[in-house]
Amino acid sequence: MIIVLMRFDVLTLFPESFESFLSTSIIGRAIQEKKIEVNLFNIRDFSEDKHKKVDDVPFGGGAGMVMTCQPLFSAIEHVKKLEKDTAPVIFFTPHGETFRQETTEEFVEQKKCSRVILLCGHYEGIDQRVREALVTREISLGDFVLTGGELPAQVFIDAVSRLIPGVLGADESSQEESFSPALERKLEYPHYTRPAEFRGMNVPEVLLSGHHKNIEEWRKSQCKMPNGKGKRKS
Repeated sequence: MIIVLMRFDVLTLFPESFESFLSTSIIGRAIQEKKIEVNLFNIRDFSEDKHKKVDDVPFGGGAGMVMTCQPLFSAIEHVKKLEKDTAPVIFFTPHGETFRQETTEEFVEQKKCSRVILLCGHYEGIDQRVREALVTREISLGDFVLTGGELPAQVFIDAVSRLIPGVLGADESSQEESFSPALERKLEYPHYTRPAEFRGMNVPEVLLSGHHKNIEEWRKSQCKMPNGKGKRKS
């Protein structure tokens, strides 16, 4: 029996926005090979309004609409009950902690869970009572605003999935890369491939030497701190 290593249950108003993401490249293959499982739930399906309405004007006035309590509570509670586990409910919001490589490692290496519930907001956001009662963790991709939580959810799925054994094919691919412990959380060194010379631009001689120790030292010297905190040595 094949055991799925990680399951992502996604609550969204636009499940169709995931179609290409889930069917192509590494993520598509990981789903086919049962390394991961992604289930999409349309929040609108849980609305008790006869028109399947899921938003309303904010109390106190202001522009935009806010996603209402009832559909979100019903959707989240339904998905939580699908398994007898303590799957975290993650909401993507600028108010959340900044998403980092260490965050992805928590879900894979530390075996914190085998299922996560991802809540994609829209409009001006969701009713605060949902966040207080049901959301267990809030994550932000950075100091900017998007039109919805679908892209952050896809980024989360991609970043976590690629650390799951077998997803990348060669597990070594994820062990020595930018932000990994092997590179001391620095940015990865430059990469080159054939040909050795192209339009007058040459591959560094050390990479052609076959001297593994020198190559390793060169690569370490080329790593730099993120956000411009260090410069590559020439």
